[in-house]
Amino acid sequence: MKPYQSETPITLDAIDRRILASLQEDGRMTNVDLSKRAGISAPPCLRRVRALEEAGVILGYHADTDAQKLGWEITFFAIVGLDSQKEAVLSAFEQLVGGWTEVRECHMIRGGGDFLLKLVARDTAHENQLTQRLTGSSTVSRVQTLQTIRTSRSLAGVPFGS
Repeated sequence: MKPYQSETPITLDAIDRRILASLQEDGRMTNVDLSKRAGISAPPCLRRVRALEEAGVILGYHADTDAQKLGWEITFFAIVGLDSQKEAVLSAFEQLVGGWTEVRECHMIRGGGDFLLKLVARDTAHENQLTQRLTGSSTVSRVQTLQTIRTSRSLAGVPFGS
């Protein structure tokens, strides 16, 4: 996991915002289609995309998969409290869960815990195993799990536009 880096937001013009909004919606579109949506020709569109990638604005591309259809029946969140907030303890915890394939997101939080994790499990027994792995960690003092019933909204990225 990358440590948090405080950087000022990059300045984007309207064309960059159209490019980013379009790619968030469909990361597989061709550069020609993207350039049409952005209102510019293909070569400068590709240059802008590459510049956004190099600036770290575009972090990568991925397929949005259906976890349940792939055998991951349960999505749950865990609020984890640690014994200490020393940087070495926080980093060690991030490294620990960073090696678990079931941990899909790890966020350091304030106001009710130290970390919020999003995890997937194949079934209830697997969810219980993951929870036990968390509670069994030497620096973990508290774990609260929240199982999702359904997800009505899950959008990638950030809003663009009005």
